[in-house]
Amino acid sequence: MLLILLAGVAAGALNAVGGGGSFVALAALVGAGVPPVTANATTTVALLPGNATSAWVYRREIEGFHQPSPLRLTLASVCGGAIGAGLLLWLPSTSFDAAVPWLLAFATVVLAFGKRLTAALRLGRPGPAAILAGQFLLAIYGGYFGGAVGLMMLAFWTATTTLDPARGNPLRVIQVGAVYLTAAVVFVFAADVLAQPVQLVAMLAGAIIGGYVGAHGVQRMPAGVLRGLVLGTAVVMTGLFFVRAFG
Repeated sequence: MLLILLAGVAAGALNAVGGGGSFVALAALVGAGVPPVTANATTTVALLPGNATSAWVYRREIEGFHQPSPLRLTLASVCGGAIGAGLLLWLPSTSFDAAVPWLLAFATVVLAFGKRLTAALRLGRPGPAAILAGQFLLAIYGGYFGGAVGLMMLAFWTATTTLDPARGNPLRVIQVGAVYLTAAVVFVFAADVLAQPVQLVAMLAGAIIGGYVGAHGVQRMPAGVLRGLVLGTAVVMTGLFFVRAFG
């Protein structure tokens, strides 16, 4: 339980400063014997309060874009998050078990090469409808799995709007929170999240602490150190899941 608590602290801090916290949380719960689908659902529920804590710290720094409006963007996140959570519960658990290492690998590639991909995919400024459609698809991914979804959002906004990625972190926290909140509601009522109460509480407590500390600490941490920390975590966790699946 102490390890799960510490994993929650690390996950909450990573999510506050740049994303990637679900790598740590998912690995800790699976390592504690929680089935992967239940562990993923528990991770979403457990990291939500930490995300809310970070959002509270960032509340005066939120910057967005005019079209689409932040409200419409959030509605797309909510709808997509609900569909993604439904897919996680509806599809066979064996499908998720087999997909996890590859989803982690995909998220790690986005973490490592997101800026280059953003520059390569910059094709002008699409309209609000296209931006909402992209946000909706990202939210589906976030509700189903969620690894690096916040960084994917930042990369997508940078490629399609005038939002400065350096100032987009507060908006990222809000939109990821909208996805997680919707998925968490689905998981609490339809998944086995509450069947692991001790693990859930330990992860919740750690994520709240980590989310608060991380949101404050990000302003003092060099960007290179932050990026290396998040990317290093992603690489290690991806490797561990591949070893678990094929070792």
